[in-house]
Amino acid sequence: MTSNETRAALVTGGTSGIGLAIALRLVRDGLRVAVLDLDRPQAREVASAHGLTFIPADLSRRADCPRAVGETVAALGGLDVLVNNAGFQHIDPVKDFPEDTWDAMLHVMLTAPFLLTKYAWVHLTRSGQGRVVNIASIHGHVASPFKSAYISAKHGLIGLTRTAALEAGEQGLTVNAICPGYVRTPLVENQIADQARTRGLSEQEVEQKVMLEPAAIKRLLDPGDVAALASYVVSPAAWGMTGAVLDLDLGWTAR
Repeated sequence: MTSNETRAALVTGGTSGIGLAIALRLVRDGLRVAVLDLDRPQAREVASAHGLTFIPADLSRRADCPRAVGETVAALGGLDVLVNNAGFQHIDPVKDFPEDTWDAMLHVMLTAPFLLTKYAWVHLTRSGQGRVVNIASIHGHVASPFKSAYISAKHGLIGLTRTAALEAGEQGLTVNAICPGYVRTPLVENQIADQARTRGLSEQEVEQKVMLEPAAIKRLLDPGDVAALASYVVSPAAWGMTGAVLDLDLGWTAR
């Protein structure tokens, strides 16, 4: 078996929020880690501060996907773990949602994971214990209003996960999805603040009465909670888990 010290990982959207937490956890686990994000000074600074290899890419552009895989392999000497985490949130009423924004959101959150997996396949299958982890969402199972592109992409990502798992099994490559509920990231903090203003509620009330209303546990997840689960999924111990959709949803779907 390949030791963690020789395994290489690429985490997309890896310079903030869930992606950064996963990248840092994999470093602690002994992997060599590259993070992919838009080419911005802040993203480069975060990667540099944590000793992470930075791969600049815009996943709304098809050509950036094979280039990102190639640059990762060149920098790390291989690729054993791919974490498809990059994404963004958008309030998108179906009746007036801009079509170009729809295209961009689906490309970043569904087409890019497909393309990255496709181009990384030859590397991921080389060791016999490759791992793909797709960060989906509880909204890969359920719908909420004003999130049509996001929810469509996350539903599709679960389908991609299951299909790729069936195709990869004989090569020792596992493909799994993690579906968190709301996680306390800068993006979610901004959403809480916006909803507090528009609804005339306190931020605590937005958390409890709006975001966490369907959940059994009334507490936002931490990025480290998702990273801990990802750590297990990419480990050699999880060799028998593939095609799994792992809910970290605070009991949201238990109803």
